[in-house]
Order: sequence, then structure tokens, then C-alpha cells
Amino acid sequence: MRHSSTSPRRARALLTVTAAAAMTVACGGGRSVVETGSGDYEVNLQPSFFTTATTLTYDGASDDLLTAGLGRAGLASAVAPTLSATPTATELRKLAIHTNYRAIVDTTAGGGYGSLYGPNVDVNGVAGTGEGRIAGSETIAYATAGNVTMMVQIPSSFSVSAPCIISATSSGSRGVYGAIGSSGEWGLKRGCAVAYTDKGTGNGVHDLQANTVNLIDGRRADATAAGSTSNFTAVFTAQERTTFNTATPNRFAVKHAHSQLNPEKDWGTNTLQAIEFAFWVLNDRYGVLLPDGRKTKVITPANTTVIASSVSNGAGAALAAAEQDTTGLIDGVAVSEPNVAVANGAGVRIERGTLPAYTAGSKPLFDYFSYGNLLQPCAALATAAAGGPFAYSGATALIAGNRCAALAAVGLVSGGTVQEWADNALLRLRAYGWEPEANVLHASHWLFASPAIAVTYANTYGRFHVKDNLCGFSFGSVNASGVPIAAAPAAIAGVFSTGNGVPPSGALQLIWNDSLGGAANHSASVSPATGQADFAFGGANCLRALWTDSGANATRVRAGITEVQRTANLRGKPTLIVHGRSDTLIPVNFTSRPYLARNRAVEGANTKLRYVEVTNAQHFDSFLPFAGYDTRFIPLHLYYIRAMDAMWAHLKNGTPLPPSQVVRTTPRGGTPGAATAITAANVPAIAAAPAATALITVTDDGLTVRVPE
Repeated sequence: MRHSSTSPRRARALLTVTAAAAMTVACGGGRSVVETGSGDYEVNLQPSFFTTATTLTYDGASDDLLTAGLGRAGLASAVAPTLSATPTATELRKLAIHTNYRAIVDTTAGGGYGSLYGPNVDVNGVAGTGEGRIAGSETIAYATAGNVTMMVQIPSSFSVSAPCIISATSSGSRGVYGAIGSSGEWGLKRGCAVAYTDKGTGNGVHDLQANTVNLIDGRRADATAAGSTSNFTAVFTAQERTTFNTATPNRFAVKHAHSQLNPEKDWGTNTLQAIEFAFWVLNDRYGVLLPDGRKTKVITPANTTVIASSVSNGAGAALAAAEQDTTGLIDGVAVSEPNVAVANGAGVRIERGTLPAYTAGSKPLFDYFSYGNLLQPCAALATAAAGGPFAYSGATALIAGNRCAALAAVGLVSGGTVQEWADNALLRLRAYGWEPEANVLHASHWLFASPAIAVTYANTYGRFHVKDNLCGFSFGSVNASGVPIAAAPAAIAGVFSTGNGVPPSGALQLIWNDSLGGAANHSASVSPATGQADFAFGGANCLRALWTDSGANATRVRAGITEVQRTANLRGKPTLIVHGRSDTLIPVNFTSRPYLARNRAVEGANTKLRYVEVTNAQHFDSFLPFAGYDTRFIPLHLYYIRAMDAMWAHLKNGTPLPPSQVVRTTPRGGTPGAATAITAANVPAIAAAPAATALITVTDDGLTVRVPE
């Protein structure tokens, strides 16, 4: 696809250069004078949404864009790069890339790293022996509204004659390197500029006791001295902060939860601005130098292939950007496991094989996370959940049983024993919309994700201040007994690199201030109402009430959720979504399946959206080395790569996109913790012409989606 119209979004201007004028252009190491003749030349004006940008160049040997000099082997190593006592920006960047790459990708050889995917695997899927380092430049800046970090990486292989840009909005709540292992790697290998943004989340961490914050490059600074250069500073007067610290010492404000901006409403805008920033950076480098020192635009949407991409939250941001793109910035979209909910998502019927039809439609993330956060610890004890990764035993099982009892006491599960309560909790999760493949994953997902996400999104949607301690929750360090303590300075110094933007993460834990006997780590808390250790049931129940009740706080949360729901109108853009059927974090029934239906209702038979559902694939490829994950699941990351390849072939060569389909994979099997090494046979291709038994179909009215078993 090529665009013929100009974009008013980027405030274009024309400058007439007469035949007598001359312009200089960079040419190798020297400068040349070029006769221009008469004509109109478009000036590369700096977009108004940022002020100052900084560029660094990496040689591809000692340091590089993709691996920070670590190479394929260094990224695979579980031994992380070290930081000095006062970390430099270079040290923090290297550790951030190591952390974020490994958070997205299974870096074990048995899982396919180095053979099916990874820095050494070329764009044709051929594995080489090199380390995959990529030379080039990296330009970083804040978008001034909310200090959203944007970054553009330009590989040395970038072609001015065939330019391309890939968006790389961070997954989860990660910082600006959050998509380095997904759209970052794919784009850099193709020689494309990569347009990153942290979308207003990221590791903006304000230490309220020490009053220090992160700068754009991760270094820590005094909040007052940092001023507007801070990634995030909670809004406090000096007296308010003193009062807060006296009442709840050693706590932290975190950007996604506490910015009071509900940044998700702007994720589409952030992604579009990152792409616009990439165009500006590219033309600042490659444009023709004008007599007044400005540059012309030689790289424009009309001659550039632009793919909006990423995974998880970044994927949702890419879809939002495509919906908002009225000026022709984006040519196509290819994403994986998107966090996306459509407004008024009810009324869709989803049929999968012989399972009961799911009819509750698209659900907002906070709805299903607040529900899962309540029931998952109990459901993990269900008979059908036995043998799952991180299955509960011993003291953990006793606490989970206490959660079951607390749920039963308020009528949220039924039965007369812990086992009956647990089995009922799992049935309720299934009825709510989780697929049966999620049965064995509720224990690990509650352990690693559900409470953190429920707390963060309750705060962000309701625009709550850190001092509100919403539902009694706060962030800070704890000792071995779970009691809040002062954080280790070294751990906070590296939080930009090691944090994921949603505590518990690194040094920061999720604390429940209302625990009986005093504040404690949420997992060690005792509910005053029950007198039992039950994983802070009172706090979890309070969070759920923010969705189900009608009080002032609930009204605030639901208002914020309304701001982030999408339309599914992709404006005719070719789009490919891949999603794992076993996704327990972002279940397909709440997200991709109803989005497919709504898009059909909005765009009709002319829609260019295709949906690929992959069996035996779930949300966290970084969990695949864990025992029980390794034997059951294949890397969805590989299908993300294939979706990007398919979109590239479609945009560059006109190759038809594959039809919507189920791809049936084969688990690795073997012994948990020592699974059989993956082969190509485990992960069949997305079919160009799938069998009828694999096709996913949508009725013309968009009210029924049929997904084969």
C-alpha cells in the first residue's frame, strides 16, 4: 500500500527553492553542492509534541541496538549484566535490554531460541552462527504530555530507497525497551527503523522516602532537581509527602498506577506519535540540507512501508493507533495476544467445537482481572487444576483453602468443603469465559500477575493518587517475613532496568496496609474480617467491588475504563492478529474473538482483518522454561514472527493474507523441567489455504464467531 496524500497531523510546510539556490547534502565523509532547479520542497519540521532529542550511535561490536553488545549468547545467559554502585546510562541500558528481551522470549535452546528464532536467525528463518548484533543509531526523547518516552532505532542497513518503519510500543507496563525482543528485533533485522514508546507506563518510580526519581535514561536523581526531566514524579507538596511518609514509610509511587492520567486512553496516540517521531528522525538524517539549516523530507508515508506492531498491551496500542489513523501513517498491522476490549461488547456468540457457546462478549481488562484475582487462588486447588505449574502445596495450599472459605462466606463460591469450593471456583472462571486450557494455569498466573495488574489498573483507571492507598494497597520493599522495610539503594538504582512497571517487580512488592497486625506483603497478609491468612481477601474483594458496586470510587474506575475501549474500526487496514488459545492472562473470549466479530460488524465483508488462533500457546513465552510449561506449550513468539512476515509479504509483494484459522500445534512433551527439544514439526506454519476444518468464520452481521476445535 502506498499513500498519495499529505498528512496535516505533522504540520507540513512547503519551501520554494529557486533555480539560483544551491543546497548541500551529506555524502560519505564530505559535503557536495547540488544544483536544485525550481521546485517545492517539503521541510522536515519538528513535531510540536516533543522538545529535545538525544542520539547515540552503536558500532555493532562492543555495543549494538538489539543486544546492547551482549549478543545471542549474552541474552540467553541467566547471569544478568552487573551495575556499578552509581549506574551509568550505558550500564542501565544493557541491563534493561537483557531483562526486557528475556521477559518476552524463551531463551533456551530446547524451546527454539537460536534455531527457530533469535538474533542469529535471519529474515528467512535460517539460523546462523553469529551473535546477531546490529549497528546503528538510537534517538530518544520525551513526548511532553505525560513525559511519554519515545525512541527510534535506525539500523545501519536502513535503505533510503526502500524505507520502512515498525512500531514497537512496549508490552505490559514495561519501559521503552519493552518491545526489543518482538517488533524491535523483527524490524531491525529487516533494516527498518523501529519506533518505540513506553506509552506513559514504564519504570517511572518515585521513591517517596528519599524523594528520588528516574530520568529518561534510567539514572536516579533528586525529584526536585530533576523537575520536568523526571520520567515520573508523584504530585505532592512537601508537607503532604512528609505526612504520607510518616503514616506509611518506605513506599513508592509508580507511573502506570499513580500518574493520575489514565495513560491507556492515549496508547493509540502515543504509537502514532512514535511513528511521526521516526519520520522526523529519519528526515533529519537523510533529508537534503537547506540554506537555512533545515532539512527536506525525503522519507514520507507515500514511499515508506509502515507496520504497527507489538504484543500484549503494545498490540492493543497498535490496534488503537490503526483505529485512530485518519491521515495514512500506517499501512498494516500485525500483532500478538492484544489487550483490547470493544465498547458495548455484549451480544456476540462465540462457538468453539462442542463446548457451550460463550455469549458474554468482550470484557474490560479490569473486569476479568478483578474477578480472577478473587477466585484464582481457590480455583488452583480444583481437581481439574491438579498438576499445573506452581501447583499449591503445604502452607500455600492452606492459605488458598482459607481464600476458598472467605469466598464461601460471602457467597462467591458454593459447596461444603475446600475441595468443593475450589471445584466450584474453577467452574465459575470457566463460565465467566476462561477456556478449559487455562485450568492448570490459574495458580501461576495469580502468583505472577493477577494481584499486581488488578491493583495497578484500579489505580490508573480511577486516576487515584498514591496517597489514596486504594483498597489498602501500596508498593514497597519487604523483609523475609513480609514486613515493609527501607529498600536497598542498589536495587532502586537499577529499577529502570529490572522493573516491569507493575509491582511486584524486583525490589518493589505489593503491600496490603490493612493486614491484621500491620502492613505486610499481600501474599502474607491476614484479613481482619476472617482472622486468617488468605492472600489479602479483603483487599481483593474491595478491588472487585470497584467494578461491581456503585460507589464513588467504582464510578471513577468505570469512567476510566470507558475511555480505553476501542471501536474495532480498522479503516480498511490489512491486519493480522495471532493469539494463543491457552492464554490465561488475556483470554481469547474477552479480546481477540469479540474484536474479530465487532470488526466484521463495522467493516463488513470488505474487512481486511485476519485472526489466527494457535493451540498449545499461552501468554508468557518467558515461562516456557518452567517445569510444566515446557512440556505443554509451544512459543507463540514464533507465530508473531510469522504474522509479521505475512504482513510484510502482503504489503511489499501483494501476497494475500492467510485466512482466519486455527493452527494446531504439538506440545514438546517429555519430563516437566526437561522437555523434549522443539522441532519444526511441533509448530506448523500458518496455512495460506487451510482446510475447511481449520477455518475461523464470522457471520456477516458480526454476531457469531465459529472457531473449530
